[in-house]
Amino acid sequence: MGRKVYVIGVGMTKFEKPGARQWDYPDMAKEAGSRALEDAGIPYDEVEQACVGYCYGDSTCGQRAVYTLGLTGIPVYNVNNNCATGSTALFMAKQFIEGNVADCVLALGFEKMEKGSLGMKYDDRTMPMDKHFESMVELRGFENAPAAPQFFGNAGREHMEKYGTTKEQLAKIAQKNHKHSVNNPYSQFQDEYSLEDILAAPVVYEPLTKLQCCPTSDGAGAAILASEDFVKKHKLEDRAVEILGMAMASDFPSTFEEKSCIKLVGTDMTRSAAQKVYQQSGLGPEDVDVIELHDCFSANELVTYEGLGLCEEGKAGELIDSGAVTYGGKWVVNPSGGLISKGHPLGATGLAQCSEITWQLRGKADKRQVEGAKVGLQHNLGLGGVAVVSMYRKAEM
Repeated sequence: MGRKVYVIGVGMTKFEKPGARQWDYPDMAKEAGSRALEDAGIPYDEVEQACVGYCYGDSTCGQRAVYTLGLTGIPVYNVNNNCATGSTALFMAKQFIEGNVADCVLALGFEKMEKGSLGMKYDDRTMPMDKHFESMVELRGFENAPAAPQFFGNAGREHMEKYGTTKEQLAKIAQKNHKHSVNNPYSQFQDEYSLEDILAAPVVYEPLTKLQCCPTSDGAGAAILASEDFVKKHKLEDRAVEILGMAMASDFPSTFEEKSCIKLVGTDMTRSAAQKVYQQSGLGPEDVDVIELHDCFSANELVTYEGLGLCEEGKAGELIDSGAVTYGGKWVVNPSGGLISKGHPLGATGLAQCSEITWQLRGKADKRQVEGAKVGLQHNLGLGGVAVVSMYRKAEM
């Protein structure tokens, strides 16, 4: 392991429905980046490198985004890793500090999205997820519905068939996250729904109703990472949150060979990255207080419980029934409202998760504060595929 790495500043915009606000990605980046700098109490001139993530945009949007913060000539890296883009930028920034390349690095992510479900941009070249599509169609066919909910809905169907999981258990996950979002001013939606409301909402793809699916969103998030020397030099110990472990995984042969829709949506990537983080940090899921995980659909939160080791395989339905994953339980999962309620601007999601965990561990999460939170876990997933898992703890210096 290299040097210790700390989060010293975080910031994000409110996540919005595309087109709801007259702003462009440089405006989003300036808002989130300025808030992170203000939170860290440092000027932009202290930042030595920048890793900037987005999925929809031309090749140097990263430069254009950080130019709103300053023109300092630093290296700027443009990052695209599907829905895990934000935490990929964070992972890069961490490695620069860990490897003694820099002492202060900005990770920034944003997205200006089009309305409606995600679609393909290019039809004259190999689709990056062609192998995933072929496997899904072979297993479950293809229906007249958006592709993403079919991938995750099929994982939910498999879990139901294999383990007896119910529609009500999936709906309870969405109910929990919508309820959590009521206290998050950054959340795209801040409405509470009954279990009946969620089950009665229009079906997007069985068993997923509209209220169990994340929306498309505009928005940005940012985090400033620093070395221990930088933290001490600038007397930032009171706000520093240590990244105890962080790992990224891509697909394994099991994704395609085991003929499983649950495997197809990345549970083995999640499991591998989580195990590496538990080894790096010396902590396990039993030590964690607060978790931000990738609930793009309720079915993905369900299978991720098992991938992260919160419960045994097949027991995720029982876990949500038990109340273990909300306030008063063993963990609070997605206190922000998660992707389902907070929104999902692809490049910003991982950095919004980092922001929430940082606020929680500082005890600064206001009405959604998890009492006594000391250790946080983050999980960010992108099909095609990538999973990033991170463990955080308030700095002990």
